[in-house]
Amino acid sequence: MDITMHTIAHIRTDLPEKFGVPRQSGLVPQLQGTIVFEPDYRNPDALRGLEGFSHLWLIFRFHRAEREGWSPTVRPPRLGGNRRMGVFATRSPFRPNNLGLSCVKLEGVCRDEKLGPVIRVSGADLVDGTPILDIKPYLPYADCPRDATGGFTDPLETEPLEVECDEALLAGLEAQQRAGLMGVLACDPRPRYQEDPERVYGLAFAGKNVKFTVQDRVLTVLAVEE
Repeated sequence: MDITMHTIAHIRTDLPEKFGVPRQSGLVPQLQGTIVFEPDYRNPDALRGLEGFSHLWLIFRFHRAEREGWSPTVRPPRLGGNRRMGVFATRSPFRPNNLGLSCVKLEGVCRDEKLGPVIRVSGADLVDGTPILDIKPYLPYADCPRDATGGFTDPLETEPLEVECDEALLAGLEAQQRAGLMGVLACDPRPRYQEDPERVYGLAFAGKNVKFTVQDRVLTVLAVEE
């Protein structure tokens, strides 16, 4: 039986490309996002009671990772790209159905004169323009088991990088954007297998091109260009 799913909204973030997007939601709480509903779903009654919750689940479509067919195993970047795991043991976007799940903090619901009700969130791990298929409230008593374990991800290094950046380079960014960028960089956006200290990386963020290098767990911002 065919199942039709509708895009109910899109999220707006400062990350227009996959490179730099946090590997999981909540890792960069400073990152802000706005959920804008499609015209058919701009009914404020659909959000009645939502502001009583602190966090939301976003069910979304990996629109940048669509491909023909699927593979039962994938190479998680956090394992260096050289070990295979079962696709259902990962959150890889390359799945039989390209669906994703993200937990974000609800910052508020407001009404825009043109867009109707919009939802402000933080801590999202989504590319700008990601299609949202559904929104559900996070329930602490059910969604946070005390005995939960993280499988092969538990021993992975999570210590953030030290970020060195001249404040003058950030002059073109708003305060909240600066905080979001620093959080993204501290999470080390590089693939785990890339360790070349001479390589200059480019990260698209809030309309800027951020260039940086990484050596000995220190990330140095070289430029923030238009």
